[in-house]
Amino acid sequence: MNLNGKVAIITGSTQGLGVDIAKQMLSAGSKVMLVGRNAAAGRSLVDELGEASDFCACNVELDEDIDDCIESTLARFGRVDILVNNACMYVDKGIDSTREQWHQTLSVNLISSAIFSQKVSPHLTEGGVIINMGSTGGKFGTAGRALYPASKAAIIQMTKNFAVTLAPKNIRVLCVSPAWTWSPSVAELSGDSIELADAVGAALHPLGRIGRGKEVAKVVTFLCTDSASWMTGVDIPVDGGFSILGPDQGISPRTWFQKYRDSN
Repeated sequence: MNLNGKVAIITGSTQGLGVDIAKQMLSAGSKVMLVGRNAAAGRSLVDELGEASDFCACNVELDEDIDDCIESTLARFGRVDILVNNACMYVDKGIDSTREQWHQTLSVNLISSAIFSQKVSPHLTEGGVIINMGSTGGKFGTAGRALYPASKAAIIQMTKNFAVTLAPKNIRVLCVSPAWTWSPSVAELSGDSIELADAVGAALHPLGRIGRGKEVAKVVTFLCTDSASWMTGVDIPVDGGFSILGPDQGISPRTWFQKYRDSN
């Protein structure tokens, strides 16, 4: 995967999947502007990742911060070729969520991605790429949740619209939708045990485990290369087979009846 000479802006890149994407793009030859609200974490990452990276403190809900981030990237690296909209929040009380919580989740997860794309698109070089991070959560119903899935479903749709809009400028827009992936949120749920996370996730993913951030990052990186130059407007599931299963989890009715008899 060759991104030599390219420059990427990656939002939400001071922890978790954003860091994995940044590292993978750097290994492919890209320069990377890390974007987040945690300045200490951002600066520490720049020290770790080296001169091909830089950090911009940015609240993606603020237009002026987005403008400053784009200008800082152009000043530091001289161009912008790639935007990865990865910033995300997970607060979700489902049907009990307040109006304020709805607004905040949609503001961070959806609207900020839209505005960042709007503002960066005039600066993207010929053949530029925008990657939106979706989720399998945006494709299926889940009890007790609403905000996060709704925002991710909207991101998948927005990807299609922006892809058609920007195609005449030779800018590609794509979406990547992971399933369960090792991340700070999954680490918290599992008590920081990836073995437990794999065991719990095995029944939901045909490949028998949860994903790793590096696996998702490799797909994001590939989509930004010229090898994917005939791809735009589509959602790419990187989910270990999660999205091919129905409610039966890929198990035949015969087996489910036998499980019921065995448990009763």
